[in-house]
Amino acid sequence: MSMTRAQAHRSGMVGLAGRPNAGKSTLINRIIGQKVSIVSDKPQTTRAEARAVLTRPDAQLVLVDTPGIHKPRNAFGQRLNAAASQALDGLDVACLVIDAAAPYGRGDAFVAASLPSDSVVVVTKSDLVGPNTMLQQLAALGELDFEAYFPVSGLTGEGVEALLEHLVQRLPESPPLYPPETVSDSSPAFWVAELVRERLLAVARDELPHAITTRVTEWDWPLVRCEITVERPSQKAIVIGRGGARLKEVGTAVRAELPDGAYLQLAVKVDKNWHNRDPRQAAR
Repeated sequence: MSMTRAQAHRSGMVGLAGRPNAGKSTLINRIIGQKVSIVSDKPQTTRAEARAVLTRPDAQLVLVDTPGIHKPRNAFGQRLNAAASQALDGLDVACLVIDAAAPYGRGDAFVAASLPSDSVVVVTKSDLVGPNTMLQQLAALGELDFEAYFPVSGLTGEGVEALLEHLVQRLPESPPLYPPETVSDSSPAFWVAELVRERLLAVARDELPHAITTRVTEWDWPLVRCEITVERPSQKAIVIGRGGARLKEVGTAVRAELPDGAYLQLAVKVDKNWHNRDPRQAAR
């Protein structure tokens, strides 16, 4: 017996585009219900396209978290922008993600100009602003004349369910694109490297905003060796910390997020030219 239209399953790709630190990763983690993308208050935390998968009985959403689009200062930044633009090709729905706590500016307008007219505007961090500020943001964004507008909070979940239902209805009728147990298309090695970078961004604060990259160089479970690359010897000292304390702190925190028995080795090297590599390689 064939499905009726009311019962038809929907699947498709939903991309999130916005300026750096707009809240894309936090929102995706909230929708999926678990951590699938690292989060930091540092811009350009997301460096490579990552796909997160939400599977439910009636639909499967494949959420594409793209690098924040920004004015590049070097070849690495240019490649991040190119990766974000490429990730937006072939989407079923595009979302413009705007930070409610920051004024709408030229950077937001630049991203908006690259999106189709039926895009969805998602105004994040509603928990950080009052109702009047949010109304002012929505009124200003209404001039974009996009398809729909949703205020949400990735932190508290406010407004996320309404956004989710709208996105599902925008998807084409289709069988699932991924097996139902899939929550991310990232490899385990990539995820460990991302966890190390997230923790470093947290403990080093403003000392290493964009100067580090991480990649797993050996995977022989339970042994995992992750290499941290910095631009200058002084940054290597910052990562290691006095008597190795900072590196130990990072390793302990990351191991707590890995399966029991994992043995994580961290190594630090200096490469002043790592920014010139493809971000899909530098991020791993």
